[in-house]
Amino acid sequence: MELTVLKPIFAEAASQLVHNASQFSGNVLIKKEQWVVDGKSLLGVLALSLQPEQKIEITYDGHEENFYDTLLALELFKK
Repeated sequence: MELTVLKPIFAEAASQLVHNASQFSGNVLIKKEQWVVDGKSLLGVLALSLQPEQKIEITYDGHEENFYDTLLALELFKK
């Protein structure tokens, strides 16, 4: 799913994102330009240095249907 970053994702926001992604059983990948990182890795998410209005793609291969709703509820991204 392609999303737009709403606010800078640094320490606290990255920690929230990783914590929520880790609650799901499937793999989570976050792609920004040519970079692809594990969405369950704090260092990986921090390395992307996500800033407002940047476009990213998040893929999830698990079976839980509420994964994307959970991420959007963090108010870090918009569709």
